[in-house]
Amino acid sequence: MIQVNGATIPEAAIAAEMQHHPAASRDAAWHAAAQALVIRQLLLAEAARQGHDTSNEEAAVEALLATEVTVPEADEATCRRWAAANQPRLRSPEAWHARHILLAAHPQDPAERAAAEARAAELLAELHAAPDRFAQLATQSACPSRQQGGDLGLVEPGSTVPAFEAALRAMAPGELRVVASPYGVHVLNLLRSEPGRDLPFEAVRDRVAAWLTEASFRIAVRQYISVLAGRAQIQGFALAAADGPLVQ
Repeated sequence: MIQVNGATIPEAAIAAEMQHHPAASRDAAWHAAAQALVIRQLLLAEAARQGHDTSNEEAAVEALLATEVTVPEADEATCRRWAAANQPRLRSPEAWHARHILLAAHPQDPAERAAAEARAAELLAELHAAPDRFAQLATQSACPSRQQGGDLGLVEPGSTVPAFEAALRAMAPGELRVVASPYGVHVLNLLRSEPGRDLPFEAVRDRVAAWLTEASFRIAVRQYISVLAGRAQIQGFALAAADGPLVQ
């Protein structure tokens, strides 16, 4: 039985909390869930002691942390040092300017799939013979991009299905290719590739400052929880140095 200052944390509550803490084993998930609930009880008890309304637990914890945890904003010099040391994280993402013609086909309908593949092969042959007809042929696409001649604009990593993105990565500008996806069969044309590039500090300054403030806030919260734990009577659970789930 786990108790925090005499308040019991039921096994059922820990079991329910485990769904929010995926782990390699049930024991690890149980430990993470129990730790999260112990910390939550510490924060709620302190919020109540300070007179915060705990009927809304999330709001009470936020109000407590807002008054007890203060984090200075990162200054210009700190932001510049962090940006210089973490330049790869600040690059703009690579992107591909592409257009396509989608021939819709359910992935589990072999006949429909075969018909789409056959039509895609016909379109590919037509486009190899007359590349300037792409926009015209795209009017038969099952994708709304048909209204723009099949143009998808800039496609960034993670914004489309894996098979589509893998094809874009492998293609050379100007290349035409037939690609299958869960949506059907695509006649894909890569117009150009946009490699990721380093961004000037001025473009990332606000993002860097937000990251540093968030990191400082988490450290400060861990320290604050450690202080609360040092004052509390916790039975049935050894609260380690405050870590990951503390402020979630």
